[in-house]
Parts: sequence; structure tokens; C-alpha cells
Amino acid sequence: MTLLLNAVRLALGAIARNKTRAALTVLGILIGVAAVVSVTALGSAASAQVAGQIDSIGTNVLFVFPQPTQTSGVRSKGIGRITEADGRAILREAVSVNAVAAYLQTMGQVVAGEKNAQTQIIGTNLAYFPIRKFKLESGELWTEADETLKTKVCIIGAVVAERLFGTEDPVGQTIRIGRAPHRVLGVLTKRGTSPFGEDEDDRILMPIGSFRARVMKTAPGRADYLIAQATSDQTTDRAAKQIDAVMRQRHRIPPDRDSDVDIRTQAEFREKQEQISSVLRTLLLGVACVSLVVGGIGVMNIMLVSVAERTREIGIRMSIGAREGDILTQFLIEAVALSLLGGLLGMLAGVGLTLGLGRALDWPMAPSPVALLIAMGTSGAIGVVFGYLPARRAARMDPIDALRTD
Repeated sequence: MTLLLNAVRLALGAIARNKTRAALTVLGILIGVAAVVSVTALGSAASAQVAGQIDSIGTNVLFVFPQPTQTSGVRSKGIGRITEADGRAILREAVSVNAVAAYLQTMGQVVAGEKNAQTQIIGTNLAYFPIRKFKLESGELWTEADETLKTKVCIIGAVVAERLFGTEDPVGQTIRIGRAPHRVLGVLTKRGTSPFGEDEDDRILMPIGSFRARVMKTAPGRADYLIAQATSDQTTDRAAKQIDAVMRQRHRIPPDRDSDVDIRTQAEFREKQEQISSVLRTLLLGVACVSLVVGGIGVMNIMLVSVAERTREIGIRMSIGAREGDILTQFLIEAVALSLLGGLLGMLAGVGLTLGLGRALDWPMAPSPVALLIAMGTSGAIGVVFGYLPARRAARMDPIDALRTD
């Protein structure tokens, strides 16, 4: 133990005598460790952010999109046709589905008094709101009678409300969509950006019949796609199979041919997001680890220079009884001390950088205790790995040759 304490004292003394060199050596490790800590926290926060956006789509949601079909193996029949009647059939026959909404959309100009705005106009059913977990900040939803009678009513997003009415209450006001006036029944609660990049506050929703009659003429009952909700997260896959069976039956698609609809589940979006996040985290962590390796190489270079400069000191220590193990331990401890000091400062810098990024991005970011422990352990391991070669070179010097060195 006494020999080890003496080795620590000598190593720290050597570091203290060369402050500038030690600071530059520590800087490389500091940058690497700070990068590892902050990148790990950033990756976890980004993954949680995207996962939260996917969860905001709704609960157990399935999307039924039309897709091209083949009639002769090479010639396309065109985009499959989805209708509101398909949605009613799915709700009636698919026992694992408890709600279905049809969806039509376009971009259009809306006018209120002297103000106007370009926004997304959506035609849908009442089921859309609980499926997508849309809530009202004020006002009320339209009724089933409004859907049947194709009433001129709408619900607007917070961004549209601000553009058209400013601080004035939009509920009960009239806006012109296309050529027809529509009464504003309510304002949606703010939701921000969707996982698909859409601003969910910059939109107007209305009964799909009203949309088809006055905003965008379509074939009777046609929809861009359907949005369904499974009865639970355990029945989502079963619901997808049931929807496929219903659509095949209604569209007369035989089992040996591809369906004319593509069914995507919320779980699939989440799985793809996890795959992408994992790849990005690995890539960023790899870059951070390269920084640590570069810092380790810096430690080795500095230690080799230190051994070369202190050759005479090593010869004197050996001539008065120091063994190879003593010299090896001294220089190895010096390398590990430099690395651990860089690791400690890097942890502090990483924590500060993580909190700063979280505040700047408005994300709930916090350094991972596991990442901190790994970064600290890695910095110590780097000191051992990259410090061993210089320490071994110092320990194997011939004392006579070392004493002859000027």
C-alpha cells in the first residue's frame, strides 16, 4: 500500500509540474466524455419526443389507405377506391374495431371579415375526434344531424383562430370557405406538429358531406382513407386482418391477389420510429466514442513524451532500488489520473450541455446515471489501455543507458 501511495504522489507531482501539458491532455478526454453524456441524453429525449407524437395520433389506431392493384401482372388498374360505405361495413363486420372515420382533405383559402388564411380543410365524421384524441378548447362539436343534412358548420384549429380572429372569440362567428359561409362551432385544443410533419393546429374540420358538397366535389361517398380504432392494443393485429377481409370481400379481391388497400397500425409507426432512433443513437454514440479514442491517443502521445523527457529521472530511481513494477505503476497511475480527471470534468460539462440543450429545445432532458457511470469507467479504461505502452517503455529502460541521457 505504501508503494502504491508513493506512486500516486509521484504521478500527481509530475502532473502538477506540467500544468499546460496536462490541461491539453485532459481536454481531449473531456470533449469525448461530454459528447457521450450529452449525445446519450439527446438521443433518449428525441426518441421519447417522437414516441409521444406517435402516441398523440390516438389509441390503437389503424389507417386504411388505397393502393394500386394489378390486373395482368404489368398494367396498373389505378388507385383503389375507398368509401364511407366501406367504413360502415368495417364497423359492422369487424368485431375487433369499435370506431371508423372517413377522411378527405384539401388546402384552401378561408376568409373572416377582412382577414384570410391558407389552411388545411378536412372533411370527416364525428368518430374522428375520439379516435385521434382531439379535444375542444371552447365551443362544441357538430351533431349527427349536421352530418346527415350537410350543415354549413366547422371546427377550427388554434392557429386558424388566431389568424382570422386574433384575441376575439371565434365560436359563433362566420367564416367563408370557398364560396359558402360556415358557422364556427368550436376551437380545437392546441396539439402542435404531428409525427407526419403537419401542424395539427392549422386546420379546419367539417362534416364530410358538407366538405364534399361545397369544398371539393368527389364521387359519392369517396374518402382519401379511413381511420379505424381497435378495441384494445391486444386486438390491433386481429383488427387489421378483419379489415383486410372485409375490404377484399367488398372490392372482390381474390385471396391470391394483392389487396387494393394498405393497412398501417400505430404499432408499426412506433416500431419504425424505434428502429430509426436506434440507428441514429448508435451513429451519434459512435462519433462520440471516436472522440474518446482520439483523447486516449492524446494521452498516450503525451505520456510517451513525458517518458522521453524523464529518462534520467527513471534511471536515477532504478539505480536506487526502484523495480520495473514501481516505474510501470507510477506512469500508469499518471495516465489513469489524467484520464479520470478528464472524465470527471467531461461529466460536468456533459451535464451542463444536456441541461442547456433541454432548455433550448424545450425538451425534458436529463443526463442518464448509467451513461455517466459508463463514461467515467471508459475514461479510466482509456487511461489504462493508452497509458500502458508508455509505462511499459519506461519500466523496461536500462538504468545505465537512462543515466547517460542528458
